[in-house]
Amino acid sequence: MLWIRRFLLRLQTLVRRHRSAQRLNDEIQFHLEQQIAENIAAGMTREEARHTAMRSFGNPTVLKEETRDTWGWTRLEQIAQDLRFAARMLRKSPGFAAIAVLTLALGIGANTAIFSLIDVVLLRPLPVHDSDRIVLLKWEAHKQPRADGYSSYGFCLSAAFHFHTGAQGAEPEGCSFSRPFFEHLHSQVPVFSQLTAFVGSPDIHLDRNGERTRVSAPLVSGEFFQTMGVRAAWGRLLQPSDDLANAPPVAVLDYGYWQIEFGGDRSVVGKTIDLDNIPVTVVGVAEPNFGQLVPGQGWDMWLPLDLFSRMNTHWSSSNDDETQWWLTIIGHLKPGVSLAQAQGAVSLFFRNEMLHGATPLSKEADDPRISLVPVQKGLTGNRWQYEEPFYILMAAVGIILLIACSNVSGLMLARTASRQREIAVRLALGAGRARVIRQLLTESVLLAVGGAVIGVFFSYWSLAALRSSDWLGSIHDFAVKPDARILFFTVLVSALAGILPALAPALRGTRIDLTPALKENARTLPNTSQRGRRFNLGSALVVAQVMLSMLVLAGAGLLVRTLANLRNINPGFDTRNLLLVELDLKDNEYTPQQAQNLYRELQSRFSSLPGVTNVSYSSDALLSGSLWSGGTALEGRKEEVERNLLSVGPRFFATMRIPLLSGRAFTPDDFGSKHKVAIVNRAFAQRYLEGRSPLGLHLGASKDDPGAEIIGVAGDAKYDDLEKPVEPTEYFPLEKGRVNFELRTAATPEALIPAARSIIHELDSHLPPADFTTQTKQIDGSLFRERLVAHLSSFFGLLALGLACIGLYGLLSYEVTRRTREIGIRSAMGAQRRDVLRLVVGQGIALALAGAVAGAAGALGLTRYLQSLLYGVRPTDPATFVSVAFLLTLVSLAACYIPARRATKVDPMTALRYE
Repeated sequence: MLWIRRFLLRLQTLVRRHRSAQRLNDEIQFHLEQQIAENIAAGMTREEARHTAMRSFGNPTVLKEETRDTWGWTRLEQIAQDLRFAARMLRKSPGFAAIAVLTLALGIGANTAIFSLIDVVLLRPLPVHDSDRIVLLKWEAHKQPRADGYSSYGFCLSAAFHFHTGAQGAEPEGCSFSRPFFEHLHSQVPVFSQLTAFVGSPDIHLDRNGERTRVSAPLVSGEFFQTMGVRAAWGRLLQPSDDLANAPPVAVLDYGYWQIEFGGDRSVVGKTIDLDNIPVTVVGVAEPNFGQLVPGQGWDMWLPLDLFSRMNTHWSSSNDDETQWWLTIIGHLKPGVSLAQAQGAVSLFFRNEMLHGATPLSKEADDPRISLVPVQKGLTGNRWQYEEPFYILMAAVGIILLIACSNVSGLMLARTASRQREIAVRLALGAGRARVIRQLLTESVLLAVGGAVIGVFFSYWSLAALRSSDWLGSIHDFAVKPDARILFFTVLVSALAGILPALAPALRGTRIDLTPALKENARTLPNTSQRGRRFNLGSALVVAQVMLSMLVLAGAGLLVRTLANLRNINPGFDTRNLLLVELDLKDNEYTPQQAQNLYRELQSRFSSLPGVTNVSYSSDALLSGSLWSGGTALEGRKEEVERNLLSVGPRFFATMRIPLLSGRAFTPDDFGSKHKVAIVNRAFAQRYLEGRSPLGLHLGASKDDPGAEIIGVAGDAKYDDLEKPVEPTEYFPLEKGRVNFELRTAATPEALIPAARSIIHELDSHLPPADFTTQTKQIDGSLFRERLVAHLSSFFGLLALGLACIGLYGLLSYEVTRRTREIGIRSAMGAQRRDVLRLVVGQGIALALAGAVAGAAGALGLTRYLQSLLYGVRPTDPATFVSVAFLLTLVSLAACYIPARRATKVDPMTALRYE
């Protein structure tokens, strides 16, 4: 264990460095005195004895250095020396240090802030154990199955997107299945150790202490928690016996919800809570953080899947029907079963069920199949809304960091030029070039450390500000917390910010001719490497900064125009002065007739409010993001027609100001009548009837049911999304269930909220709290992604522009200082102030134009990656590029003017004596 003793000895010398140095001095002094004493004893005088002893002993300083080298901490001591010297040099230049630190802080802070959002939304692992062996089932086919109902509840992007929108060029796919398929798979395909199914939360309310609050409670099968590998923090979790038909209703609470709603009271386990008049026993609390299984969807509790038939879900009543696809299925692979083996077995079973099951839903040519996707990748939740925008913003802040590094590099280049005499002296005294470069890099790293500290505070302050605003939309559902990935990223960015700015100045500053450098005065020392060159390294850095800022500004300009275009879309109805009131009426609380009576009474009372001009209601508010669609028979056509569905109340079209093109609107007699009626929009008539009148035709007719008669044609109105084209839509009378009232007002809609809330409470104080918003706010909320990207990219674009102009200003200021004698000679030779102004401004504008042209060329190639985020504007839009270039030139002109004006005030006599 000799090496351990040596290491401990070295560690002791490091910790007790001063004591070890003193002992070394004492030992050297002892040996010298002994040698001197021996020389005196040999007959020498004391002076001769001392000189002889020194000659025979050697140089004590060299011996000390060699001894310290054997201690093994020389490099560490040199680093400490570099740090102390760097700190002293930066204290001598507080202005330079402050500007450099703040510049790097902006770059590091912006990168840390955006990466923190990327980390929590896109990179953070799901809270499940053994996630590599847990898979989500995803179906694919050449043609979508003939399912009568399909719901995905935001768990899987492809299901919500491809199935409903029929995206061009993409095969139908999804991650929702029928309950019979889940049960058959569970019993007949033995490739999973556990298999579970779950569905999103219905509209459930907790009645506690006389107050009703909405809770998020997904319905899950009995093996849900075992499949996910989740443990109970208190009590127990759901078991297969809890998911049987006659089992008493039970619930498992989320840990965070348990802490907030029940104060972490353990006695709640075993007690009964009221969920929409259903007594449910709390049996346990899940371990922390599991409520965020689906990204962006926080859950409060979990209920057994069998409660589906007892909950008023407003979903299909035939939940055991093979044509109703609504369950998400997740399985835990058995030990020894590979992903490929399991996928082959499940896909074969799915194909057989689809082609030869009790109700065949596909044909042989459709090639139905199953893919098993790791749960981390399969459960996308709300992540898909942020993935592309965040990566684009990450590229933007990466460019910001490059601009900041270029800016600081320019400052250090000018500072290194003014320190050439100091560097020459150090090199002449024997310092190696690598040693001097390391010293200059140390100064830059010290600046980056200061920038990182301030940048981290800046990033989390900016995130807090964003979360307090409405810019982040549903990111409020994600919890942004520091973790190892964010720490590692910040350290990496700080290291790059510390090394990159100093590389060019260090390499260039140490490549000097010592003889003239030691002779000339530091302030008038010409930069021999730049002599005779109009375009030097500093100019190149400025051009690079302007070019990079042009890239960010061009992208920001396109995204801002997209947001403006979306806000200017005509949705087909009047969005101004429209108050939306959402109520949830349960089937187990209101019969259809009672619901109709309540709707009419609310409509009547709302209409009597001062300033209200019209009132109606519908099952969903327009442009709320909700979509109800399906196929039906149309009289005169063999094939089914696909259309969107919306149930509405009396005066809906008048309230929304959707024009009625032909026929009539709904009357009070149409509600509750056995004679079914419907109104279709113009897109329906144009697509399925080629412009012929649909009046009098029937929808959904069968042998036993005449269906609904089309009594009118309404104008086209956007249903769920501003960016989507208007699809064929059928409107029909609303009977019961959730309702959204629309109040058309003559003044500010928000002023009516207290009165409307009072009316609802008077009619039924037991109703869940109503949700109030305006149509304008709802539309703004639906554009949160576009608004977030446009606002942040604009901020980063202006930040890039500001940093580039600061770099341009710094370069020109340095050039004016360096060329003071030249400017004085020009003035003495007859140059006018305008000539000097033109000289300096011309140099700056030339650099700005060169950067703008290079940036525009780069932007033409890179902005195509923004295509999916743009609306109503091309990635190469000339107007945007010209506007950005003009802004860039204008701001650059302002940055050039200040040093140019200072140059015009140079006194020739003073300049000629300038030292």
